[in-house]
Order: sequence, then C-alpha cells, then structure tokens
Amino acid sequence: MNNTQFQRDIFIDEIKNFAKKDSDIYFISADFGAPALDSFREDLPKQFIHSGISEQHMIDIASGLALAGKRVFVYGMSPFISLRCIEQIKCSLSMMNLPVTILSIGGGLGYADAGPTHYSTEDIACLRSIVNVEILSPSDGVSAKEFARLCFLNPKLRFIRLERPALENIYKDFKIDDERSFKVIHDNGPICVISYGYMLHRAVKFLEKNNLQNTISLIDLYKIKPICESFESQIRKYKKIISYEEHCADGGFGSAIAEYITDHKIKVNLKRMHLPEKYFFQNGGRDFLLDQNDLSSTSLLREISESE
Repeated sequence: MNNTQFQRDIFIDEIKNFAKKDSDIYFISADFGAPALDSFREDLPKQFIHSGISEQHMIDIASGLALAGKRVFVYGMSPFISLRCIEQIKCSLSMMNLPVTILSIGGGLGYADAGPTHYSTEDIACLRSIVNVEILSPSDGVSAKEFARLCFLNPKLRFIRLERPALENIYKDFKIDDERSFKVIHDNGPICVISYGYMLHRAVKFLEKNNLQNTISLIDLYKIKPICESFESQIRKYKKIISYEEHCADGGFGSAIAEYITDHKIKVNLKRMHLPEKYFFQNGGRDFLLDQNDLSSTSLLREISESE
C-alpha cells in the first residue's frame, strides 16, 4: 500500500467496489475532475448523478433516493456542502433520520490559497448542532477506507470530513469500534494532545521532531460526534488535555471535548488551541496560515512546557 494517499480517492473507490455489486448505491456529486469521481462515473453511469453546482438541490435529491430505499453518498467541497446546505441537511435528512453519507472535502484551511469563501472553519460547530448527524474525520487513507466500509455496512446520517491533500498513512491497520471510537497513538504521560485529521499529522510530526512521543500522550478522536462513553475512562488519567484543531473556537472540536468533560464531571485542565475568530485573506499556504495563527509547533511546545 502506498504510504501517501488521497482520502477522497480511497473512500470513493471503496464505495465504487460495493456499488458494482449493489445497484441500490447512488453517488451524487457537485464536482468533477477527481480521478475517483471520473472512474465512478465512467464505470457506473446509471448510479452516478452530477447535480451541477447546486449543493442544496443535491441534498434534496439524496433525500428522495434514500426514501426510495437507496444507499446514497453525496460529495462536495466542504464550505459548500456544509454551511450552504445546512437547512436541507436539517429538513430533508435529519428530521427523517435518513441514512445518507455526506462527503465533505477540504475542511479547515484545506483550500488555501482560495480565500475565506473556500475555507471551512465553522463546519464542525454547525453540523454538531444538527440532530442525528454523526461526524467522522479520518486522518489517513487506511482509516478513510474503513469509514467507507462502515457507511456501506451500517448506513446512518453521517458527515465525513475528508482531507484534500495526499497524506502519509498514520495507521498500518485500522478497525472501527463503536464502543471505543478513538485511537490512542501514544499513551506515555500525564499531558495529552487530542486532535484529528490534518492537525493530527502536525501533532505526530511535532512530537517526533521534539522527541516527545515517549513522554506526551496523543489521541486521534476521529468520531467527533457523538463522543463515545469509553472516552471518559481514557481521559480521566491525564493531568492536562490540549485540544488541537483547525476550526474557530465556538462550537468546534475543543468545544465538544469541553462539553464532554463538563457533562462527565471530569477534573482535568483543558487548553483549547484553535483558529482565531477572523477571516483569512493572506496567501502562503495552509501550514503558513496555521503557524501565523498560534497553531505552530512553537505554540504547541509552549502549552506543553507550561504544564510540566
């Protein structure tokens, strides 16, 4: 297996393999151009629908197909398939709890340098507020493939946050456990960094570069909503938790962890590291923007050092 993979292509190719054997699987896209999309459309034209740049309409089409008993996957750029479609997701999918998989590509600042209209730094907060929606964020191709299998074998209303760039695989093997829907990367100290997706990659590289993987714990909280009950016993052991996210502060990944800590009456020091409340107009790339907005390795090291 290639150690660097596009989550999008891995996920879509796996769904296409299932669709070849199941004519009730439909894939709806507002986009063209990705190799996996082109392959699906060419190989299974009767099961592929191009909605055009009309994401709200795409969600309504998905609703109708799901009501007819079809297994539906919808795909689009993160800012447009989340916030632009929020009313359709609520009224056409959530209210009837229809098992549609929403594939969102390029969360956070993934579309740098396309500007604030193409950034998706509020999607977790908005989707967390919608009833019946599960939110999953794979961190590599191995986990993305397993999430595709999950969506086929156990259909639910899910919002899958796929990373845009090809990323190195963190996992050699990845098994989904609904009772324990997180992965402990390192469990070696009283300070724990909790992250997901692209930010998890930054955390892994930071710990390795600073030789901290044997003293700092690291968790991949890949199911952001709902957070499983077994997470409680895991995080009770830590003195400090640092949530590390590419999202605005209000309602995001760190907020989900803060709510969980409060609801379960866990005594732990929580530091939320997140994007500032502003729009980003600068160019320079994704990592540049993260580093410039207090999510750099230096900032993470500072939070760890202040805890020791």
